[in-house]
Amino acid sequence: MYGFHTDLSASTRWLRVPLSTLLFYPLNTDMDLSGISVPFHPDVSEEAVTDTTENTRLAVKIEDYLWPVRDTAYKTILDRARVNGNSLPKISKELLSGILTNCCQLYREDALVLIRDQKVSAVHGGGENDYSVLPIDALLNKLQTVLDSRFPGSTFLNGYSDHALVSAKWSMPEQTEDLIGTYLSRLASTGDALLAEKLTPGITFTTSDTGVAGAKVSAYLCGKRMSVNIGSCIQVDHRSKKTVDDFGNALDGLFAKFGDAVGKLMKLMDIQLDYPVNAMTRVCKALKMPTKAACEAVAMFEMATGNGPATAHDVYMAMQEILFLCKVGGMPENKLMFISENLTRALTVKWNDYDCAKGVNL
Repeated sequence: MYGFHTDLSASTRWLRVPLSTLLFYPLNTDMDLSGISVPFHPDVSEEAVTDTTENTRLAVKIEDYLWPVRDTAYKTILDRARVNGNSLPKISKELLSGILTNCCQLYREDALVLIRDQKVSAVHGGGENDYSVLPIDALLNKLQTVLDSRFPGSTFLNGYSDHALVSAKWSMPEQTEDLIGTYLSRLASTGDALLAEKLTPGITFTTSDTGVAGAKVSAYLCGKRMSVNIGSCIQVDHRSKKTVDDFGNALDGLFAKFGDAVGKLMKLMDIQLDYPVNAMTRVCKALKMPTKAACEAVAMFEMATGNGPATAHDVYMAMQEILFLCKVGGMPENKLMFISENLTRALTVKWNDYDCAKGVNL
């Protein structure tokens, strides 16, 4: 994975240009592309242009050449132009390209343009304290160095990458006793010895060059069937002149932050719920979990417990089925990541506020 992103970084362009010089053009499937007076950059293939005519249908002139606009850049372009609204997707690309061009010309500031794989993938703010570039390969290298030195025995499990988001997972089996030993002992003492035997600590790394996320490391518990995300440990945003070294410095606190995340999970074991099924349903609704998967997870939990008393920890573990069901249902990896992150908000909700006798529908 590191090699892939090293090669990708080498072919990536970051251009800082005046925002007012960006000129947008429509690209429609039925138009004669030869009629566009501005040439596409020599690195842009006909295939990339054709693909864009079927997606964003926009191109942007940067300096002397046109570049197709990727869907990941759309929101960042709207942010730079200071335009938004539900009507924008409904108007023609001819009209939209004119609006974007005219609005960008209103502002005397720089834009930081990301060009990757023959398309514009993002248009960030180019001011001194705006977007900070944190190369993904450098972040991965820094994280691996820290894991090798401070968490020996860490094993890379898998990685994921698309045009918007990158993620990678490591397990840390040799750190089980130090990181989650107390939690596992508590599980075993409450009758969950079988679950305790299956869990090992791990981390998930996520980042993005397109404004979707900062450089983030989250803690999780790795089981044989599914992983349990227990919250963010480290996050460095692409702002305020942040560097890869800042990310490395933040990693110094990874051990302590992991302990804090485990502590939040353990606190759920002390929260008794009289109506756990109703509480689970209400929390799923509050967190806007996918309806179908949430309904199935609630039904499975009700079958297992019979709606008798349970702890918030029991409910939180049962909610992990939502992710499993979404994954089995073929949900894209990037959406699964956002659901997983949203699910961790259940670690800090006021569970007693959701523990009501009256049921509610999702």
